[in-house]
Amino acid sequence: MAPVVSRAIASRIVYKLSRRINLVCGAVIIGLLVAVALLSLVWTPLPPAKMQIIHKLQPPLAFGLLGTDQFGRDVLSMLMAGCWNSLSIAITAVAVGGTLGSIAGISAAAIRGLFEALLMRICDVIFALPPILSAMVLGAFLGPGRFTAITAIAVFMIPVFARVTLATSLQAWSRDYVMAARALGNTRLSISLRHVLPNIISQIIVHGTIQLGLAILTEAGLSFLGLGMAPPAPSWGRMLADAQTYLALAPWLAILPGLAIALAVFGFNMLGDGLRDLLDPREVRR
Repeated sequence: MAPVVSRAIASRIVYKLSRRINLVCGAVIIGLLVAVALLSLVWTPLPPAKMQIIHKLQPPLAFGLLGTDQFGRDVLSMLMAGCWNSLSIAITAVAVGGTLGSIAGISAAAIRGLFEALLMRICDVIFALPPILSAMVLGAFLGPGRFTAITAIAVFMIPVFARVTLATSLQAWSRDYVMAARALGNTRLSISLRHVLPNIISQIIVHGTIQLGLAILTEAGLSFLGLGMAPPAPSWGRMLADAQTYLALAPWLAILPGLAIALAVFGFNMLGDGLRDLLDPREVRR
């Protein structure tokens, strides 16, 4: 009997440690990226937009730590500045889209009826237009740039958060504490703010963290198509686009920004998984 109990305890410890590893790894990766992004605002090895044609296409360590591109710009400096641009666009877009979508979802759960049905149909229409296609339409009117990228990603995030928030809010409205609050005569607005929102905020945070990885990918795709940050502002996606012509001569120009994008997406996914396990009461009881 004792060995069985020991194995059960050991497996539980391993399970809990694996859950914490996701959170710690994700937090470390994102923390390092945020530190690099903030550092790029005050210092980079060289100005990211500085061209030195005489030193073009230098491999890593030959000129600078990570070499230079086709215009002689320092790749490390461009990656650092691109980190700030990519993270700032992704975080802003998810914050705006998540806030508007969460408000819409909570409101639909409280009002129900025609408002809920109308919100779902609007979400269906937005889902039919991918963010890249939306950015192409916006770019035709506004031109490429930070605002276009943020708007395109945020518009796509609104229905994502609206559906998630609506589903979790409807579950909260069926709980006993909400029914008790309704019996006491509290208004729907009061119940939504005092009882529903506090009980679903952790799920919104977790979902937002995971969506940041998707936002990073979308921003890179928009920049790759020329709809993201306008030159000469560095962007990981545009670095990939510029590197296509030089894959045989300078493969590091594509490998390095690709690794940066993959690392950011991996970090946000790990952080989201870790937060989900940390904030989920069912996981805590296990």
